[in-house]
Amino acid sequence: MGKAIRGWMAAMLLLASFAASAQRVEGDRAQAEGAYSAEVPVGGQSENERNGAMARALAQVLSKMSGDRTAASRPGVGQELRRAKDYALGYDYRQDEGVSQSTGAPTFQTTLIVNFDQEKVDNLASTLGLPIWPQPRPKPVLWMAIDDGSGPRLVGLAQANAARAALNRAIERGYKLGLPTGSAAEQASVGAIWRGDAAAVARASARYSPPMQLIGKLYRVKAGGWKGEWSFVDGGKVLNSWTSTDADARKVMSGGADGAADALMKRYAKRSVAGPPGTYRVVFTGVRSADDYIRLAGYLQGLAVIRKITPVRTTPESLEFDLELLSGLPGLKRMVDAGSTLVALDGLEGQPPVYQLH
Repeated sequence: MGKAIRGWMAAMLLLASFAASAQRVEGDRAQAEGAYSAEVPVGGQSENERNGAMARALAQVLSKMSGDRTAASRPGVGQELRRAKDYALGYDYRQDEGVSQSTGAPTFQTTLIVNFDQEKVDNLASTLGLPIWPQPRPKPVLWMAIDDGSGPRLVGLAQANAARAALNRAIERGYKLGLPTGSAAEQASVGAIWRGDAAAVARASARYSPPMQLIGKLYRVKAGGWKGEWSFVDGGKVLNSWTSTDADARKVMSGGADGAADALMKRYAKRSVAGPPGTYRVVFTGVRSADDYIRLAGYLQGLAVIRKITPVRTTPESLEFDLELLSGLPGLKRMVDAGSTLVALDGLEGQPPVYQLH
């Protein structure tokens, strides 16, 4: 592809994304920053493509802010992912140029960057009972030794690129890893890493803050590929130990960062303060026709907090349903208050809540 054509393509891509990036200063590079933004590759800039990508971006954010890599598969989350654009503050596009490894020709990848509303996402997490991993988050030190057949060596700051897969995966999981400087004294810690002496590594890491270490040794296995043996230490206590294997050493490193994130989330993430899951009786008024009933039923079925609806009783003035709720009545109220279809009415203490169809 000639330089003129490449320049024309770059110009067209810049114009296409101008409306979304009007506040960006010339020379800035659009990228996700913080726990409530994410970036995903896209095949184009159509609305359908963008909506699907926003769902993937919101899934990333829920995973980062909760620390739970399975957040997207939690009950009720899928419904809200389809409404991801309602949680977005704004979006931008970035065009990355690369080179094809097979042909050597230039390649172009478009990436969508989405910034989400922190308050809305936090409310969603509380409503659906997702844990929230509070900010700011600790930055553990990665003590990793690699033996590629010529003996184990410590990965320090000067060899940061060798640990890039672990560092990047940690960011994807919502936290950061640091590396030791790699001084001669720290290089001597390779023996402690290799024999699994977490206490000795913790002592070597005493100059760094916080007192958390992700300790890992990577080596080739006879069957081919790589194996990683990992431990996560917090305040001198081993919170988790695990292994990861793959033909690609980068995936083995990512497995180390994942295990550390799981240990941190388990220890520090806070569960939702919404109500407990269960089945609750709820009364609805203002349903005067079959059309009203269909509108109410459709609305309730679209609320992610509701898992099951069971009609119980009908009177001339009201309908009573038993609702199976993911986060109790507070979760239901939070979702209803975010819209205008139902209005909460004052009820008697100890009696089921009453909502009027608007």
